[in-house]
Amino acid sequence: MRLDDTHDPALRSWVESAHEPGCNFPIQNLALGIFKRKGQKEPARGGVAIGDQILDLAALGVRTGPTLNSLAAMGRQAARKLRRELSRALSVKTRHKKRLQKHLVPMKQAELFLPVAIGDYSDFFTGIHHATNMGRMLRPDNPLLPNYKWLPIGYHGRGSSIVISGAAVRRPRGQLKPPDAPAPVYAASKRLDYEVELGFIAGTGNALGRPIAVGDALEHVFGAVLLNDWSARDMQAWEYQPLGPFLAKSFATTISPWIVTMDALEPYRCAAFARAADDPQPLPYLLDEDDQREGGLAIEVEMHLRTPKMKAPVRLSRGNFRDSYWTLAQIVAHQTSNGCNLQPGDLLGSGTISGASADSLGSLMELSLAGKNPLQLANGETRSFLEDGDEVIERGRCVREGYATIGFGEASGRIMPAGAK
Repeated sequence: MRLDDTHDPALRSWVESAHEPGCNFPIQNLALGIFKRKGQKEPARGGVAIGDQILDLAALGVRTGPTLNSLAAMGRQAARKLRRELSRALSVKTRHKKRLQKHLVPMKQAELFLPVAIGDYSDFFTGIHHATNMGRMLRPDNPLLPNYKWLPIGYHGRGSSIVISGAAVRRPRGQLKPPDAPAPVYAASKRLDYEVELGFIAGTGNALGRPIAVGDALEHVFGAVLLNDWSARDMQAWEYQPLGPFLAKSFATTISPWIVTMDALEPYRCAAFARAADDPQPLPYLLDEDDQREGGLAIEVEMHLRTPKMKAPVRLSRGNFRDSYWTLAQIVAHQTSNGCNLQPGDLLGSGTISGASADSLGSLMELSLAGKNPLQLANGETRSFLEDGDEVIERGRCVREGYATIGFGEASGRIMPAGAK
């Protein structure tokens, strides 16, 4: 772990809301995003979340334009320098409070945007509990395919349909083929699902043809966001063989607006997933002793549901990224191992985060056993899959004794009815 005075749990900010119980954005976080004031004809630009406020990065002479790609491209060293400058500026010890106050915008008065221009998006399958649960439903005799414990499985997603938290998600149409039907039909998905994930934003890229070593991989990551990989399970079941997910997942992917930087996540590093004694050892290009010792990340992720009949959402699950079979460094190393070039702003999805317990399952497919055991909600409703009008809200936080608790905000979306045929 690379810790410094910006991680000091005793550090306090002159922005009082940063100290409220349950605050996502204390001074130890300093998450970055793109914003502008609602209703104002002004350019979108970079800001830092502090309490319930946003500090315009222009106050420190940092002008990003409408994305954070330029900051991401500068690398971890530049990100650390900016973090230290922001920490000093927002600390109660600063001598510039009066000047900086003029550059605060309340979050309630701000419109938030995708924090980076995402050129490419890869989604992985690192959650071994999710992979096993899904495999048991599809292949009871062989839940995990032979390659799962040898490499971080992933597929190339669709960057153009990634949307910011709060954007409505329209129920997709596609080919559906019930098991007893002689032919598929084109219709609206009846088995719409969410997947609780994290997304990692690439920082400094690599040249085409030059892989990133697993020991260097985290220096090429800018930070993390919440990610909901919306999934039409009935479309997916018909189309995914032999080439994997396609239209069942490309209609929308929701991410949260605030990037929690890798340096903010340093205190929450942990050991990599403890593999079974008879599991294969990762191949040399995926194996690094430091990464095995502290390459995991203890990030809690929750999914909440609010149906049209509910006033307040209910929590459906709580999982933790530390249960992922593959580390973030291994994801990056494998993605680039064939010479593939990452570029600043590229998005790497973790895959669905599920734990071993029933209350940690990161999809309705798992919670309802593919619809065979509908989920009983507290208000008497049931859900096997999402219905029109349902809103799902993903939340995340990092907790560790002796350190401040930091959060990610939300990644939310409401289901709208399918469009025209």
